[in-house]
Amino acid sequence: MKLNFRTMGQGEPLIVMHGVFGSSDNWQTLGKVFSETYKVYLVDLRNHGNSPHSDDFNYEVMVEDVIELMDDESLTKAHILGHSMGGKVAMHLATKYAERVNKLIIVDIAPKYYAPHHQQIFDGFHSVDIANLENRKDADEQMARVISNFGVRQFILKNLDRKKDGSFQWKLNVNAIEHAIENVGEGIEGDVNFDGTSLFIAGGKSDYITSDDHELIRKHFPNATIVTIKDAGHWVHAEKPNELGETVIEFLRA
Repeated sequence: MKLNFRTMGQGEPLIVMHGVFGSSDNWQTLGKVFSETYKVYLVDLRNHGNSPHSDDFNYEVMVEDVIELMDDESLTKAHILGHSMGGKVAMHLATKYAERVNKLIIVDIAPKYYAPHHQQIFDGFHSVDIANLENRKDADEQMARVISNFGVRQFILKNLDRKKDGSFQWKLNVNAIEHAIENVGEGIEGDVNFDGTSLFIAGGKSDYITSDDHELIRKHFPNATIVTIKDAGHWVHAEKPNELGETVIEFLRA
């Protein structure tokens, strides 16, 4: 699949991948920071952002999408950064195509299985009468009936797109993602590993990476450094962009 992506900057290539329900837009601010030193590729993974939709939605096909992008861009190797689901894509890519990865950066996700826990998000999508929607304010009010957190609603509503005829649609493929959500939680199975240099960044207020996960991380990524960004939740890039940016740049320059 030909993924939608944007580039900025010059230098060694750095591919950045967002989490589930996100898009390349979520990383635009940090992308500009990284682009001062690197050529940054901000990618929309399949079924997200402006990339094509497909009923096939698992890490095997998502990895091949990124490899296809690298081939199309003549990238023999690249630094790979992924957050949450994008971090799982990055892990699977590194363990399968180690020769294509320079340095690996994983933001707030471990190589373990996570049970599905996104039902409220899907309820939020389904609560919006998209066919009869007149404006974004109405979408927010409809969604507020099931999701009280304003920040979460704003994150979801970034996927709302107005078509040329004035009607609305969801950019992402809600049905395909919901149908395959069990795949998003899959861990790294077997004895596969990536021996290259890697960095795992945990949010201090997040429970996605705990101290109990460090052994598993180092089983699959034996040369991993694990750091925690204080007072950050799961959306580290949104909550602590300066600290995350500094951590990533320092790791890449080392």
